[in-house]
Amino acid sequence: DVQLQASGGGLVQTGGSLRLSCVASGFTVDDYVIGWFRQAPGKEREGVSFIRISGGSTFYDKSVKGRFTISRDNAKSTVYLQMNSLKPEDTAVYYCATGSISWNDDYFWMKGPLTWGQGTLVTVSS
Repeated sequence: DVQLQASGGGLVQTGGSLRLSCVASGFTVDDYVIGWFRQAPGKEREGVSFIRISGGSTFYDKSVKGRFTISRDNAKSTVYLQMNSLKPEDTAVYYCATGSISWNDDYFWMKGPLTWGQGTLVTVSS
């Protein structure tokens, strides 16, 4: 079974940085997508950024474009989300996930259920 283990959340001041990690295991194919979603208190879960492991193509929500960078280390089966210039509105529980996720320059869409890792809390203080 595919499993995802997220880590790296914490408390940071506005303008600070954090790096989230998502360690993946159990994949039997070389080409898949891992992404980050977040859910703020009282809000719906939203997609933040995705990366295709084979080829490295990426997607960023417009709210994080230019501040967040997603990357992968295939040797370590790990996907990272480097978050810079953090804002209070970035405060949320961040989840990594995998599944049938596709995107264009502006939107992403999913087919079928995703496999989720546990969440990691990011708190940005003002």
